[in-house]
Amino acid sequence: MNFGGAIGELRGDLFMTNPETKSSSSLIMPGDVTSACWSCGTMRAEHFCSACGKVQPPVPVDYFTFFGLPRKLNVDVSALEREFYQLSRKLHPDLYSGADQREQEWSLEQSSQLNDAYRTLKDSIKRTEYLLRLEGVELEEQSKSATEEARASGEVKKQVVPSDLLEEVFDLNMQLEELRMQKKTGEDDPALIEEIGRQKLELEEKHEALLEELKGQWAEWDRAVDSGTEVHRLKIRDKMVDVLNRRNYIRNLVRDVNDVLGSGA
Repeated sequence: MNFGGAIGELRGDLFMTNPETKSSSSLIMPGDVTSACWSCGTMRAEHFCSACGKVQPPVPVDYFTFFGLPRKLNVDVSALEREFYQLSRKLHPDLYSGADQREQEWSLEQSSQLNDAYRTLKDSIKRTEYLLRLEGVELEEQSKSATEEARASGEVKKQVVPSDLLEEVFDLNMQLEELRMQKKTGEDDPALIEEIGRQKLELEEKHEALLEELKGQWAEWDRAVDSGTEVHRLKIRDKMVDVLNRRNYIRNLVRDVNDVLGSGA
């Protein structure tokens, strides 16, 4: 089926390629031989037996394979939604309340996998991040929780600032720190607030532009899946990693600006 903050408090989501990661080794890949139905012995479909209709034991497939999709990034979300609801009606655990314990457990597991797969694939950014994980890219959370964890452990939290934003981020964080101090004394500087607001708008524009850049990489990736070489595919993968790193950093920086502008102290 084809479905066409201040310095020391900065946040970002860092993707790092891990050449030793074999993320797909435990997953059954598209085209792998399926097993016979546990009930009637007929060669079964992924989720149900085509002959007797019995729900089948869950298999460790990736989310794309669960929906019968290739590992591509342009997905027909409307078709994906239709397939999700069709499977939801067939896999809902309530339908198997009178079945034996195995079928009840399999239905519950398959339904949970279905929901996880749908939530991931329907969102274009989550879909991209998921595919990158399948391709050996690990996500390191550089969030507020990571900051708190580093403080508790006494370790130094990694800071990853995109090189093209270094000067801009330094200036903005100095202004944010100044505004924080002003808010504590109740002496807001309108000119400073206006300047920070202007920079926020510029960051939001960059964030949106990076999404458009990422969309271009989706198309290149999909073409490479069909006819590209492994070297070409890895080159596109690394470009997507770079765009996501910059986009996620800007997203979290805008969040920091909003926190300071909206705070009363």
